[in-house]
Amino acid sequence: MSLINHISKLTPISEYALAWLKQHTEEFIFKKNEIILNEGKVCNHLYYVVNGLVGSYYIIDDQEVCNWIAMEEDMATCYYSFISREPSYETIVAFENCTVQSISYHHVQELYKKFPETEKAGRLILENYYSRLEERLISIQFKTAKERYDMLFNKRPEIFNRAPLGKVATYLGMKQETLSRLRSGK
Repeated sequence: MSLINHISKLTPISEYALAWLKQHTEEFIFKKNEIILNEGKVCNHLYYVVNGLVGSYYIIDDQEVCNWIAMEEDMATCYYSFISREPSYETIVAFENCTVQSISYHHVQELYKKFPETEKAGRLILENYYSRLEERLISIQFKTAKERYDMLFNKRPEIFNRAPLGKVATYLGMKQETLSRLRSGK
């Protein structure tokens, strides 16, 4: 599925808006482990994962801590930086070879001005992001390691086979040894 198809599924959008969006959408191919955005840079693109696996991490006490993992049909960006226009606290990296489609911050703003009906799609994308962020925050704060593992395994089991397990462990707020024990059922 493409970014345009994804947006059209969220809310009805005029043919003119879709044509404009198609003209201003870019496609990028990243190789496994390639950096998409470095920490300290302003995030200028809203990415949509066409295929592959993408994630982000922060550096805390010289350790990479995974903040999110995005796969096919997911939006992937440093939303704080994208919205605030401030430097990113996180790095975005391709966990697999991947194809992403993107639209720049400037073009998103122009899209909203030219085609106000597209603001609903933007709101729905942000609501989805916020819901996932809050779900993760609640999970980290109030759930046990086993409950966090089970929740991710039930929702997105393929992540365990596709993402580096060290990244998955830090995403779940645990050490890799704990994740290994949970995966083996011990």
